[in-house]
Amino acid sequence: MKVLALDLGDKHTGVAISDALGITSQPLTTLATALLNTELGLLLEKEGIESVVVGYPKTLRGTISKQTETATKQFEELKKQFPKYSWHLWDERLTSKSANSIMRTNKKNKKNKKPKDKLKVHAVAAALILQSYLEYLKYHKDA
Repeated sequence: MKVLALDLGDKHTGVAISDALGITSQPLTTLATALLNTELGLLLEKEGIESVVVGYPKTLRGTISKQTETATKQFEELKKQFPKYSWHLWDERLTSKSANSIMRTNKKNKKNKKPKDKLKVHAVAAALILQSYLEYLKYHKDA
């Protein structure tokens, strides 16, 4: 069961993928959100994906924000465009903050930061969303 995760953003969307057993996640790439529909179609087919998890950006209090509404709209559009896949919204609170922290930690001992490393944060956030979802599935087999 291969699962793909998306961390939707206004400009960039992070993408992560699970292993074939659906146990671990890893960052895959960061796509321009404007090109998401085209690129996603290619990725879904190439990787043999069964389901897609999309980060659901609630506020820290668990309420709906403008970003939540935007993500929900994108989620619904993607579901319509790619109906053969199973789609799931998943709480993404603090994943971007955690991803930034992970990337800072990994770069502390390196003097040269490449500009494209900033884009990797989105893919790392998607991997955190996906790993949380996979952990949930592990303990809730009925889901």
